[in-house]
Amino acid sequence: MKAIIILTDGAADYPIRELGNKTPLMAAHKPHIDRLAALGRNGLLVTVPPDLPAGSEVANLAVLGYDVHQVYQGRGVLEAAANGVHLAETDLAMRCNLICLEKGKFKNHSAGHISTPEAMVLISALNDELRDGVVSFYPGVSYRHLLVVKNGNPHLNLTPPHDVPGTEWNTVLPQPSAPEGKQTAERLTRLILHSQDILARHPINLERLAKGKDPANSVWFWSAGKRPQMQTFMQLYGKTGAVISAVDLLHGIGVYAGFRYIEVEGATGLWNTNYEGKAQAALAAIKHNDIVYLHIEAADEAGHEGDAKLKVRCLEDLDARVVKPLLEAAQTGPEPFAIALLPDHPTPCAVRTHTYDPVPFVIYKPGIPPDSVTAFDEESARHGVYGTLHNGEFIRALLFD
Repeated sequence: MKAIIILTDGAADYPIRELGNKTPLMAAHKPHIDRLAALGRNGLLVTVPPDLPAGSEVANLAVLGYDVHQVYQGRGVLEAAANGVHLAETDLAMRCNLICLEKGKFKNHSAGHISTPEAMVLISALNDELRDGVVSFYPGVSYRHLLVVKNGNPHLNLTPPHDVPGTEWNTVLPQPSAPEGKQTAERLTRLILHSQDILARHPINLERLAKGKDPANSVWFWSAGKRPQMQTFMQLYGKTGAVISAVDLLHGIGVYAGFRYIEVEGATGLWNTNYEGKAQAALAAIKHNDIVYLHIEAADEAGHEGDAKLKVRCLEDLDARVVKPLLEAAQTGPEPFAIALLPDHPTPCAVRTHTYDPVPFVIYKPGIPPDSVTAFDEESARHGVYGTLHNGEFIRALLFD
């Protein structure tokens, strides 16, 4: 049976006092998501092994059934693929965030969710002054960009900026994890320091400050790696696929998985994304593909902001504007299809970063008897028939059971 996976990034959480000691999934009014849970079979999924970073790059690869210990090479290489950046075998690619520092500390990982047009100007300015035949910056979307270092060494300890809000930035600068990484770590530190001088005087940032917006006053590097060796989804599972996302990381995973990438106008990766457009794109794509990976980032960004009420709103928008039309189509359309719903990882508002906790999931297949679960949340999923799954068990249950 064909299937749509609705990946609600970072939706899982911990109980929050202002929500009556409920998680956002428990507090949200989400009748269609809960109906999906009541119609389907539920469980928990471990998406991130304890010895790898709790990042979306690891978690989404795991959801799709890849052996992350074999294929994981960092986030940067996946975003390079999304942007059509060809990597030589000796190139080291990594995520380059535009961030906001305030009083010597990380204020946020996104420069106040800077717009893509503004960010492209800033990345171009950095390239003009810092590109030297060894390092090159490549523009992406909003705050998410790419750095490539020719002959860079991957033995590095790089701290994701969303992991350390409020931390003094000069305490978590790039460090070598082995002696051979020392030269690359020192180069990255110099780039960060030079970027702060360049960005502080750039007209884009002066204008943002004048308007009361957060400036993009530094770059920050993380998740470095080299080109991965991955089988396509067809080679692994004999299935075709498509991916719908506003985030380059997911596009890049799709490139290596052999998925068709579907761009949706108005998809932002934030809480103001085009939910309806994404849902309609998924319904169109399932007609021509075995699996559609529908990724929606909004709840994750709300978690990084530590905004519980916004996270609840994102989940309610997902319920009414995505899950409702997809569930109706799965039940009444001319060709039935399965629906799976799950986060890739938790992004608890209390810590504002990703954690390793298992995530709830539901798999609904028309005609398959449900289990006893009647709501979709972290606690209810513990009582589902699947128990706790690992490795490729989720994707095999969706595609073949």
